[in-house]
Amino acid sequence: MIWDGECHFCKRWIERWREITAGKVDYVTYQKAADRFPEIPVEQFKRAVAFIEPDGETFFAAEAVYRSLRYRSSRRWLAWSYDHIPGFAAISEVAYKFIARHRSFGSAVTRLLWGEDVRPPTYFWARRWFLRALGLIYLSAFVSLWVQVEGLVGSNGVLPVSQFLPAAHEQLGPHAYSFLPTLCWFNSSDAFLHFLCGGGVVLSLLLIFEITQALCLIALFVFYLSLTIAGQIFLSFQWDILLLETGFLAIFLAPWQRLWNRNRELPVSRAALFLLKVLLFKLMVMSGVVKLTSGDDCWWNLTALDYHYWSQPLPTIFGWWADQHPEWFKHLSVAFCLAVEIIAPFFIWAPRRLRLIAAGFIIFLQAVIALTGNYCFFNLLAVALCLLLIDDAAIRGRRMATAVGDRDYNRHDRAWRLSTYVAIAVILLTLPINAWLIFTAFKPDAPWPRSLAFVYRNLEPFRIVNGYGLFRVMTKDRREIVIEGSTDGVDWLPYEFKWKPGNVMRAPGWCAPHQPRLDWQMWFAALGTPQENPWFIRLVICLLEGKPQVARLLAENPFPQTPPRFVRATLYRYRFTTSSEHRQSGAWWKRQELGEYLRPVSLQ
Repeated sequence: MIWDGECHFCKRWIERWREITAGKVDYVTYQKAADRFPEIPVEQFKRAVAFIEPDGETFFAAEAVYRSLRYRSSRRWLAWSYDHIPGFAAISEVAYKFIARHRSFGSAVTRLLWGEDVRPPTYFWARRWFLRALGLIYLSAFVSLWVQVEGLVGSNGVLPVSQFLPAAHEQLGPHAYSFLPTLCWFNSSDAFLHFLCGGGVVLSLLLIFEITQALCLIALFVFYLSLTIAGQIFLSFQWDILLLETGFLAIFLAPWQRLWNRNRELPVSRAALFLLKVLLFKLMVMSGVVKLTSGDDCWWNLTALDYHYWSQPLPTIFGWWADQHPEWFKHLSVAFCLAVEIIAPFFIWAPRRLRLIAAGFIIFLQAVIALTGNYCFFNLLAVALCLLLIDDAAIRGRRMATAVGDRDYNRHDRAWRLSTYVAIAVILLTLPINAWLIFTAFKPDAPWPRSLAFVYRNLEPFRIVNGYGLFRVMTKDRREIVIEGSTDGVDWLPYEFKWKPGNVMRAPGWCAPHQPRLDWQMWFAALGTPQENPWFIRLVICLLEGKPQVARLLAENPFPQTPPRFVRATLYRYRFTTSSEHRQSGAWWKRQELGEYLRPVSLQ
């Protein structure tokens, strides 16, 4: 490849092509090589790059670029398109001539979009910190569940998994094992649930400290999937499936061995990186589009935040403060949210600086959401995915490390190549499903193609490809269930929960990334009836039986010695107080009794 050494624009792109072709093409300026090729006029060299094949065949301009890039297998489609697709060659040559005549403009655009380094980006820093962040998120998920697991699904919990799995097998027969993939089929005791949680904590720490990361990710996925199935309705949240999908895809990104020399890194799988970027794109676009296609007018007229801060399941004290803002600011915030969720994701695939701007907007949005509401580790997980948009050149303006060569790498560990092949197979399997999931966000009633529906139905139990869309329809009322117990049916004492609103004088708390799963389910129960929430009846029975494992899920047990004879539930409407109301009374909430949710019941 012969190019103009006095052209700064050319110099930048030659560096990119030199790295892409990886030593298979020699690059030299015409100032040094013109004498070797007297048959080519110097004016021709000044107008366009020239590419000379080993047999002497010569190409110029856009065709020269495509022919040179053909020496990299992933770029061969460019030369093929030039030769076979009508109009591709003509458009390429016109574009090339325009840039060649306006090199200073092209150089300015290049600096604006890429900065000083236009070489193919490397992601060693992103991989390292993404995997550490994922380990931290797994750690928080397992620790959070560990302190609740007995009360939720233990043998004396609200929904014992030891009863759930036999009942499922009785209904589904052998199909139960594939519909409900969990290690708890082998053992559903409380001790085994603790083993899964404790094992997850240890594996998370190993992942954080970069010890056998790929194997840790495999085990973490299996453990958390097992607990998600065992957790039933208590682990049916979107961040649970997002963690599983992210953790599964991260298996193919993780190195299969650790190099102690920080200046040498195992290659970053482009296939795995692509899969995780698709996940971030899908998460954001679907979350935004479903709001506009749900039929809820509050997203179109920008009034969603008039309700959100006080109607969300577990608001924080910052949520109370945000609710005091004027309506115009709330409406502007809704527009900003929709723009970030729908527009910013498309810049995931853009040049460096646009990609970094998109990452910045997404991270800012997640930070604001996390400040005003408790959404477990969801926001942390979205931010972790954004780390994969930051290439090494963006961190310090230079490469962070050098990948070991293929031969040297394969001599030490061939698992990387196998992992890449499997990642490519996952792309072929899941990309059509992901595309259709995104399409259904735009067309919710669109029927699934039969073949895709079959594949998706079989993959769905494993949570490795999922649809997303939080707050598709905004809740415009806040109903809270207050559970009370009595020993005589006359005097009633309330059960206070740790995090959900109860006492109006208690300020909203901040518990994320911990998720109090019983508190969350109480928010959903208030949207329906006890008959629509059988687990709620089980909760009442546990309180009547005085089970300590369930009582520990609550902030306060008013019957520590002897369980109550009767339990009832009353429904209230809650709403944040205004600033003036809070100054006068000190209350953070105001409430209005709506009536009976569950009439007084006893074990009899």
